[in-house]
Amino acid sequence: MKFHHGMVAPLVALFVGVVGFPLAYAAYLSITDYKLTDRGSPSIVGADNYAATFGDAAFWHAFGTTAVFVAVAVGFELIIGLAIALALQKQRWARDVTRSMLLAPMFITPIAVGLTFRFLLNDQLGAIPEMLRAIGIDYDFFGPGRALFTIAFIDVWQWTPFMVLLLLAGLESIPREPLDAARVDGAGGLYVLRRVTLPLLAPVLVVAILLRCLDAMKVFEYVFATTRGGPGTETETLQYFIYQTGIQFFRLGSASSMAFVVLVVVLTVIVFAFRRMEKARENGQAR
Repeated sequence: MKFHHGMVAPLVALFVGVVGFPLAYAAYLSITDYKLTDRGSPSIVGADNYAATFGDAAFWHAFGTTAVFVAVAVGFELIIGLAIALALQKQRWARDVTRSMLLAPMFITPIAVGLTFRFLLNDQLGAIPEMLRAIGIDYDFFGPGRALFTIAFIDVWQWTPFMVLLLLAGLESIPREPLDAARVDGAGGLYVLRRVTLPLLAPVLVVAILLRCLDAMKVFEYVFATTRGGPGTETETLQYFIYQTGIQFFRLGSASSMAFVVLVVVLTVIVFAFRRMEKARENGQAR
């Protein structure tokens, strides 16, 4: 069938309307002093908003908080997800039921998950702190030094199944010959995992980690539903900080510049990750 440019015109128009226009308008706002409370036309300030963003200590604090959250959440999701995927790969009965139940948390909206854990972990009303107190443990899940890790735990609860799904698909696509050869040579299970399974699974691991890191960087609902950035600014992540700047403090111009700085960082990470994947693939083919 002969390709015609008119066939992709609706898709291009949809992309421009849904993605292109909002992105272009946000780029315009990022070089203005626009505020939601202003009635007149905004003034062009050029790169002033970007300069203010790079010099804003609160923005970089939120950036660091987000980096810690991503590292903790995705790290635990990877470890737990790999362990569950390895167990499910060996499962021989009720496989469909188990996998369906495991994937259930992914289909709950994050704001509902956040609100649920807000009440479950509440120091005064929550069922979990009450059970802990019954055995002599007094633990404030949303207290100083703990709140960020609690939010990371909420993310682990909801999105570990996604990691399991990707890793399980990768495990089941690994050819059996290298695994069987290693076992015939007398290799133990841990050696096979470390020297055979994980290297063959590496491309899937990179994609899974990249996807989860990019998604975890957008964390907002859990913070909004539980701590609102507290205690103090301990759980003030990038998305929540941008929300505060643009919606609560009405400074849409500044918020747009912050969003574009985050976009550039994310795109840089994506390009770097894909280049590393391409280089690893080329090295593997050369061997």
